[in-house]
Amino acid sequence: MGSETLRSPSPTPRTPPQPDAETARQSLMALRNEVAKAVVGQEAAVSGLVVALLCRGHVLLEGVPGVAKTLLVRTLAAALSLDTKRLQFTPDLMPGDVTGSLVYDNRTSEFTFRQGPVFTNLLLADEINRTPPKTQAALLEVMEERQVTVDGQARRLPSPFAVLATQNPIEHEGTYPLPEAQLDRFLVKVTLPLPPREDEVRILAHHAAGFDPGNLAAAGVRPVAGPADLAAAQAAAARVQVQREVLGYIVDIARATRSAPAVQLGVSPRGATALLGTTRAWAWLSGRGYATPDDVKALARSTLRHRISLRPEAEQDGVTADIVLDQVLAVVPVPR
Repeated sequence: MGSETLRSPSPTPRTPPQPDAETARQSLMALRNEVAKAVVGQEAAVSGLVVALLCRGHVLLEGVPGVAKTLLVRTLAAALSLDTKRLQFTPDLMPGDVTGSLVYDNRTSEFTFRQGPVFTNLLLADEINRTPPKTQAALLEVMEERQVTVDGQARRLPSPFAVLATQNPIEHEGTYPLPEAQLDRFLVKVTLPLPPREDEVRILAHHAAGFDPGNLAAAGVRPVAGPADLAAAQAAAARVQVQREVLGYIVDIARATRSAPAVQLGVSPRGATALLGTTRAWAWLSGRGYATPDDVKALARSTLRHRISLRPEAEQDGVTADIVLDQVLAVVPVPR
């Protein structure tokens, strides 16, 4: 009887344990300190980006040139272990340059799909308002359905996925304002102000010490969270309890914007739903399993400012969406 060699079964690869909600929260809270290694003085913008990711939403970043909008997105992606691609929006950009297109292969005599830059985790759409509406519209399906349809075939995007678009608020020559339908697909609009003097001195000190924006690893930026932390955080934020009184407060704020004298088009029910999501995310990041009116107030401006269309005469008088929201928040009764 011949001898047989007994082989032990190959071990089944283990799935790494999923982080619990508290571990995920601590990891995401560490993002602020990690991003600060490369981006100085933009803590509020980092918080806005994290809130949007918790809600699976997209972000419109607005600021003058030189306030680190691009660097902020790249640093956030590095700290979250997420893939990111940058697409410069220009007047000659075509929809296929964004989503991808069918390319004829001479070797196989067939058309094959070549993926566009949207097939990533964080798409940095740089100066999105510099491309014509036809190309801007290529992002509508991407942002809403998280897929690209070419030749009748839908192709899913990676998960997580978010569009982080930038625009310059002061230069309007050669730009194409985003239509309301596209603005409404951005969960939040984050403004990046010019830094105060102390922060600007710190920025120069970083560069004087040899900081290279193109080499984040040399700046000490390392991953402090990952897709698993983000998924656990998204699930936990969706479980935050919101009392009916707080829901009514959100609705009252949205309805008050529609009747404001300076407003031509107020916040829609979709905008109110967006504020509910960001309120939950902020409450969870604050370590609570329930939302309060203060959470609503904290996120109202960033969630609603781009969903308000002002009357031309109000804009000429210097009225802004933030001014309208400040007035609304001052007069809408806060539930107790």
